[in-house]
This record gives sequence, structure tokens and C-alpha cells, in this order.
Amino acid sequence: MEIMGLSIFTILKFQFKSSTLKVRYCETDQMGFVHHSNYLKYFEVARLEWLTKLGISYKKMEENGILLPVIYSEIKYLIPLKFDDLFVVKVGIEDLPVSRLKLNYEIENYKKKKICFGNVHLAFLNSKNHKPVRAPDKLIFVFKKNYEL
Repeated sequence: MEIMGLSIFTILKFQFKSSTLKVRYCETDQMGFVHHSNYLKYFEVARLEWLTKLGISYKKMEENGILLPVIYSEIKYLIPLKFDDLFVVKVGIEDLPVSRLKLNYEIENYKKKKICFGNVHLAFLNSKNHKPVRAPDKLIFVFKKNYEL
């Protein structure tokens, strides 16, 4: 099982583990499984929690004219989450961002079983003309200060 050269046996570096999340009934489908579209939302919740912990505000970046749209995402589903399950999302980066922020994710249930893994790429865009820009210096500084990249 591979995605972009990653298999379930690939060891990824994760710098952050989210607070415990719980599957809500509205996130499940007729089979009782979490609908596949919700996993990207879980990734986003963890990403924002992580950046907030690092002192980086998405809102401030947007106010300063930088947008971060998702330009690529991929998920490999291993076993489903179900209503009321508890889980955490791990987030990691392997390289300093230049014009993209490339993030790896893994969702793990309360029994420490891997639910899925994937990656998301976000582009740094100028909010006025939607052209690519370099990652903000503050973001690069925070990553360099906190992680060996």
C-alpha cells in the first residue's frame, strides 16, 4: 500500500499530536463509518491546533495578505473510524517551506491503531493577485527554531 512513495511501513516524522478528538454522529455515513471527506477536515483541525501552539496565526497570515489553499491531498485509508471513536491526528513536516507547506498526517485511534495516513500540500499565495509567494519569514523561523529540518 503506497501513496506518493509512502507505504504503511514508512516511518514518518511527526512533530505534533492533536488533542483527543471524538467522532460525531453527523460525520458518519449509512454504514456507520466516518465519511471519507471528513478525514481532510480532521487533518485541518490538527494543523490549526499545531500552528496555534507554535504561535502562528492563520488569521494573521490572511490579514497580512497570505492565503494557504490546499493544492494537493492524498489519503490511504486502513480501517474506518466509527461514531463515538476517540482519536488523535499526528502532523509533521520534513522540509522547510519555500512556496509550499508539505505536511504528513496520521490518524490513530485510542487503541493506538493506525486509521489512515496522508499528506497535504498548501501553497502560499498573495491574497490580492493569487500569485505564489515565499513562505513568511516568521513561519520559517519558528520551524527552524523548533525542529531539525
